Amino acid sequence: MDFTHVLLLVVAGLAAGGVNAVAGGGSLITFPSLIATGLPSVDANVTNSVSVFPGYVSSVVGSRADLAGQGRRLRGILPVSVAGAALGCALLLLTPARAFELIVPFLVLGAAATLAFQERLRGLVGHPRQMSHQKVTLQAVVFVGAIYGGYFGAALGVMYVAALALILDEPLNRINALKNVLSATVGLVTVVVFAIFGPVHWGAVLTLAPATIVGGYVGARVARRLPARVLKMIIVTFGTVVGMVLLYQAVS
Repeated sequence: MDFTHVLLLVVAGLAAGGVNAVAGGGSLITFPSLIATGLPSVDANVTNSVSVFPGYVSSVVGSRADLAGQGRRLRGILPVSVAGAALGCALLLLTPARAFELIVPFLVLGAAATLAFQERLRGLVGHPRQMSHQKVTLQAVVFVGAIYGGYFGAALGVMYVAALALILDEPLNRINALKNVLSATVGLVTVVVFAIFGPVHWGAVLTLAPATIVGGYVGARVARRLPARVLKMIIVTFGTVVGMVLLYQAVS
């Protein structure tokens, strides 16, 4: 990589770390940046997954105050998250990607719409306090999201926030903190699997990863100070943009 490529990856890492902490979808910044440095698409996807993991960890640190009282919930869903992420990684390494690429944009757009119309949907499915089998529903959502995250991961945060906001009776900032932990868990699995079996370009990782750490921590601190309505608007807007870009890429 020349100096221009290094500078591009540093800027992309800072932006992606912040976006992942606030809304999710930062991989849509880093993935094309890696492509721009000359990496093949699969190599860029694998390298990107490894690179953004430290940013997820720093997001957890930045939002740790909003995790108070959620320890029991996390202990119940983290094993499911690990299993789903491992399955997603296996799908990426062992199967053709075309069919999943066509589905992903609609999943992202659906997640953004779910969050945008959260209150109306609650009127149809019931308030979280009234839900039966809430624990099973939560684990199913975490599992499906982790599969997606292990496979590609762009806008995983948007999808998690949208679904968790329907299931859990929690303020959005606490749900966002929970999303950060789940994203970091999925990221850890992808690091382990891809480091062993995937075509990781470690020079690019060493450039991107430190930038995502800084961006993730700053983004998480900013997210904690945003009013719930503003945070929701940012997540919905970014999720819609991500979904439309992915749809354009899938059909072009």
